[in-house]
Amino acid sequence: MTNKLVTKMLRIIFIPLGIITFVIFPPWDGIFTWLAPLPSSVQEQVDDGVEHGLDGIIVYVDQGGKPSQYYTAGWNNRENKILANANDLFKIASISKLYVAAATTKLVGAKILSLDDTLAGHFPELMGRIENADKITLRLMLQHCSGIPNFTDHNDFQWDKPAKSKEELLDMMLDLPADFKPNEKVSYSNTNYFLIGQIIDKVLGYSRHQYIKDEILQPLGLTNTFSSLNDVNLDDVMSGYYVGLEQDFKSIDFGMLATAQDVGIFLRALNDGSLLNENEQAIYSSVYKYGHKGWVLGYQSIARYHEDIDTVVIQFVNTVSDDTELTTLVVYNRIVEILRDKSIAEKVALLR
Repeated sequence: MTNKLVTKMLRIIFIPLGIITFVIFPPWDGIFTWLAPLPSSVQEQVDDGVEHGLDGIIVYVDQGGKPSQYYTAGWNNRENKILANANDLFKIASISKLYVAAATTKLVGAKILSLDDTLAGHFPELMGRIENADKITLRLMLQHCSGIPNFTDHNDFQWDKPAKSKEELLDMMLDLPADFKPNEKVSYSNTNYFLIGQIIDKVLGYSRHQYIKDEILQPLGLTNTFSSLNDVNLDDVMSGYYVGLEQDFKSIDFGMLATAQDVGIFLRALNDGSLLNENEQAIYSSVYKYGHKGWVLGYQSIARYHEDIDTVVIQFVNTVSDDTELTTLVVYNRIVEILRDKSIAEKVALLR
């Protein structure tokens, strides 16, 4: 019996089992958090998140025209009883796609890249190894419309033992059937952004991380954003946990790290036009979104700009599991609701 057939059979078994488990053993912490009366302050909501199963949480709030606010609760490191701190470094996971998309936009604006460039045009050796490589454009990869399978769904991928090199990671993606024809639909795939990163490195002749530092981080004065765990002191990194396990996962390198403030400053600049010029902003708007969630083993994050209240809200949580994903999202949405209610109240007060 082939591995693919075994995997298919397991999915047939476990998908309905997962639904049954959700019905019989629902994520009560997330449900109770959602059903509870809305507290009067963000700090109360952050504290409530810890009471409902989150080890540690950091929230950064930037409301236009007001000083930035920071909220923390729970542990940076529960074994050593170190409290969460607003300045802790955090693995931002897929939030890093926003930085890659912005870097790509700048290169397209400078005519170093084109959105119509194909994968095979930059890597002809991938013809026949990645299906439709001659039809998959940079635009389609940015938009997750390429049809290239997601490497984190591969049977050989392990969150606790990531690939040691880009060559090892690339090997997982070769000679697989496409999930769909290019531009047939949208399907989130981490492989897209891995390949975009390789394209950027090739056309620049040096690391995209240095380009992001030069063109994005330094102009915005962001000194607490890093490309790798190798670039930081491990003691400055928030610990990461999986519910039911004692292990701290912070020593596993999963890409970019940053403080909540650095992510917040970047996100506002991306949204208000101060990072990209008018032409670049038009390019970016045509290919990617302006906020993101992130998840790696031990860490989940949300970075969004809420235009109706001109507010950036960044949330870092160092606990993962199926249950805590719901709790994390509910806490975030309730924080935004609290801020929205206060904004409305302030506007009403001004009219009196």
